[in-house]
Amino acid sequence: MPRIAGINIPDNKQIEFALTYIYGIGRSSARKILLYVGIEPKKKAAELTANELAQLKDIIEKKYKIEGELRREVMMNVKRLKDISSWRGMRHMKGLPVRGQRTKTNTRTVRGNVRKTVGSGRKSAAEAK
Repeated sequence: MPRIAGINIPDNKQIEFALTYIYGIGRSSARKILLYVGIEPKKKAAELTANELAQLKDIIEKKYKIEGELRREVMMNVKRLKDISSWRGMRHMKGLPVRGQRTKTNTRTVRGNVRKTVGSGRKSAAEAK
């Protein structure tokens, strides 16, 4: 299993999709990286040479904010919103949707209003006694 940025990427997947296992790299970023390095996107991760892996590691670590650093930045952004008591910060605090989604019918589990599904209302013969 190749290891890039502290993440084991799967051997049996194409490198274009295997790179998306790294937090902060999506499909479009993976394509750009592979184009820059000159690796065929359809190539399996296990087929990469040591030189190609070294190039990938170098590009990803220098040009992209990934894993712990990115998570920390996102966490700090949310903390800042909470500290200034903005609308989005308040929604984060309450655990409600932040980006304007409706909450009347959706997000029941987030609001703590979990309803169990009910049967037809008809009791079986054993329960009627």
